[in-house]
Amino acid sequence: MEKIASFTVDHERLLPGVYVSRRDSVANGCVTTFDLRLTAPNREQVLSTGVCHTIEHLGATYLRNDPVWGSKTVYFGPMGCRTGFYMLLEGELEPLDVAPVLRELFAFIAMFEGEIPGADPVSCGNYSDMDLQGARTAALRYLRQTLSDLGAHNTEYPA
Repeated sequence: MEKIASFTVDHERLLPGVYVSRRDSVANGCVTTFDLRLTAPNREQVLSTGVCHTIEHLGATYLRNDPVWGSKTVYFGPMGCRTGFYMLLEGELEPLDVAPVLRELFAFIAMFEGEIPGADPVSCGNYSDMDLQGARTAALRYLRQTLSDLGAHNTEYPA
C-alpha cells in the first residue's frame, strides 16, 4: 500500500503550528483539513487523553457556535498521536485565513470556567475522562508560543 500524505511529513522536523494537511473536493466546493499541531512530535510530551477530550469538546462547541465559522465547520477533533487536532472547514483556506478564529478559540479554552459542554453520561461516551486545567494550560501555551508567531516556519510542512 502507498503511504497516505500525512505519513510522508517529516515529523522529526515538524514544529507546533497550523498546517494545511489536505484539500478535498466535495460537491461544488472544497474542504480544507488543518493540522493544528500543539506539540513537537516525538520531542515533547503528548497531550493526555483528558486534555485532548476537553479541548475537543470546547473546540467543537466554540467553532460550531461561531457566527462566521459555525456553518463552515465540518469537524474538529484530536489526532491519534495526541500531538494536536484536525480541523476541517469548508472553503479553500490557508493558515493565515483561520489564524484569527484560532486565536479566539484557544483564548476561549484557556479562559474557560464552568461545566464542559457535553461532559455528562447522556451526551458523551467517556464523560469522566476530562482535564479542564490541563486543557487550559495547553491552550494558553499554543496561543502564546505558536499562534502569536505564525510564519512560514510553522505554517508550511518541512521539506
